[in-house]
Amino acid sequence: MYGPRVMMSMVGVLIVFGLVTYALTGSLTTTLIQTAVSAILLQVGYFLAVLYMVAKAARQRKSELETSATDEKAKSARVSRLNSPGPSKL
Repeated sequence: MYGPRVMMSMVGVLIVFGLVTYALTGSLTTTLIQTAVSAILLQVGYFLAVLYMVAKAARQRKSELETSATDEKAKSARVSRLNSPGPSKL
């Protein structure tokens, strides 16, 4: 998610929401309160989405690190050239 684009989209949604709410209710106070509540809900949703993406990336990174650690153990367990039969290539 690109931050500035998301913020501009939220502002656009809130403007449309405010206009529609004012057209339906005819009350400026009700429109402002409902638009403020909507803004808070949008911000909470955005925060939760970012939190989810960070947690998902952390899980993937942890999985990749565990996989690479397992690969390193497998590589270190291999027999070296010095232990194999034949002439040494030092």
